[in-house]
Order: sequence, then structure tokens, then C-alpha cells
Amino acid sequence: MKLSVVIVNYNVRLLLEACLKSVEKAMTGIEGEIFVVDNHSSDDSVAYLEPRFPNVHFIANKENMGFARANNLAIRQSQADYVLLLNPDTVVYENTLRESVAFMDSHPEAGGVGVRMLTREGEPAPESRRAVPTPWIAFLKMIGMSKKYYMSDLPWDQPGRIEVISGAYCMLRHKALDQIGLLDEDFFMYGEDIDLSYRLLKGGWQNWYLPLDIIHYKGESTQKSSFRYVHVFYQAMLIFFRKHYGHLSILLSLPIQMAIYFRAFMALVYMLGDRLRAFLNPNKNRDYYDSES
Repeated sequence: MKLSVVIVNYNVRLLLEACLKSVEKAMTGIEGEIFVVDNHSSDDSVAYLEPRFPNVHFIANKENMGFARANNLAIRQSQADYVLLLNPDTVVYENTLRESVAFMDSHPEAGGVGVRMLTREGEPAPESRRAVPTPWIAFLKMIGMSKKYYMSDLPWDQPGRIEVISGAYCMLRHKALDQIGLLDEDFFMYGEDIDLSYRLLKGGWQNWYLPLDIIHYKGESTQKSSFRYVHVFYQAMLIFFRKHYGHLSILLSLPIQMAIYFRAFMALVYMLGDRLRAFLNPNKNRDYYDSES
């Protein structure tokens, strides 16, 4: 079998329905399978979607296991050459899967590939290409200098080697996963794609960006206005830093950790401010603070 597509769902059944329709169409001519791992959704996702997609393998968890554990459940069942981790809030263009597979077939040194993720307005999303957040790169991003982190010098219309592949669309060589291991389940949500990409590089594999398109309705599958989001997102940053850079001297590690705590604190301050304004002006539309990933 050539390709296993793995989608982790949590309470976004209508977005997932559109995603599955696009994936089934894009898999025409590919020997493959589709897994949906539902993390105990409360919107009857499985009951609604299972009869509509009889060829999809549904795994219904009895609790919210998080992104990494849920993906690993399906990956362990896959026997395909490649595994695609795909967000449910995406729509895949018709040629994207075929050309991703063709690239992997012709580049045996590639451990994984990502693609050009488009916003709902049709603009390329910066997080389509990212650098590993080394202490220096992380510090630059924390102070608002994100150009190096998002590898902004790379052209959008040409394939190129990158460091971090987004978990929203991450096609992986099964052989590479056998070597480096699956997603680190210490990450509940966020950060596991950075960790996995970094381990691919350390294992001698290459990560690539391809100018193939998906639409990513970023944020639709997570409630970024919640205090829990802030905790989980910044906790993931700390887990990654301590795992890969915990050996650094305190003179280097302490400023980075303090910057992470400061950004988390500021996110909470912005969120509380928005909620206070909403309470004082209940009829006024407002946007919640949306942290970058």
C-alpha cells in the first residue's frame, strides 16, 4: 500500500466532512486508506460521518487523548509506504496527494514533506515553512523578529528544503518513522510536529516544502480563546526546549524559558482584556487574541 491518511478529529464534524470529501477525490489512483481518530467528540462526529464515508476507518476514543497519542494509534495500524498527518480543518487540492507521493518516491532521502498552506483568503500561510526553534531563533521570534523562524527567504513557487513541517499536512516516510520513532506523546497538542521534524533531521533525513496547495482554516479545530489553549501551547514550547536544549547552561536557557513564560502571561492579559471589553460592550463584535504557532 502506498499511502495512509490519518486525521484526528475533535468536535469539527462539518469541517471534517469537507476534508474527507477532498481527500477521497485527491486519492484517486493512489492505493491507500484513510483513518479518522475521534478524540471523544461531543458533536456526534462518528455517528454522523461513518455512514457517509463507509471506506474510512474510524477509531472512536473514549477520552481526548491529544494529538500525538491519537495519531500514533492509527500510524501503528498503517502498513503503507507513507503516512500523511492531516488536520480536519483542511481542504486538499486534487493534485496535492499524487504529487507529494511522486516526490517522495523520487527522493529517497526525504523523510517528510509539507506543502503550501493557504488561508481562507487564499494567501500562503507563513507556518508552511519553519526553522527549528533553536535558542537563538526562538529568542528572535519571541521579540517579534520572525523572518528566520518562518524561513521567509525561500520562494513560494519552488520546492525547497526546510526544517519543520507543519502537522496540518505532514507526509512521512514510514521507514523514517521506524527509525526515529512515532510522535512524542509528552506533547498533548502543539509542538509535536516541531519535535518530530527535528528528530527526522537528527536521524539524517531531509524535510521538504513543496509548492502544492491545501486550504487550512487555521484555528477552526481549536478554541484559541481559552485559557487551556494558552497553557497547552506554551507548555509545549517548554517541553520542546527542555527536551532538546536542556543541556545548555543556565545563562542561555533561563532567558528563553523566561521569555516563554512572559509570552504566555501576555497572551492571558490580552485574553482577559478582550473578555472584559466584551462584558462591558456585549453588543460589540470582538476578536480574541490569537497566538501564532
